[in-house]
Amino acid sequence: MSFIGHIRNGVVVFDVPVPIPEGSEVRVELSVGSITPAEELPPLYESIKHLIGQAKGLPPDMSVNLDHYLYGTPKQQP
Repeated sequence: MSFIGHIRNGVVVFDVPVPIPEGSEVRVELSVGSITPAEELPPLYESIKHLIGQAKGLPPDMSVNLDHYLYGTPKQQP
């Protein structure tokens, strides 16, 4: 079965009354056209470019040894 509804305040609200028993498991699928296509979204770079160059005091080998600094894995050679 499928029913049509919309999201209001984070909750699915059906367009017509639907006799679904309380506690029923449901699956929600977005309709085509209800989300912004990827080609209309700005590239990730455009969204976060204001952060470029903001990190200060990082080790010079941070990009190569990120796992070492986060998780303690052995350092890699740059």
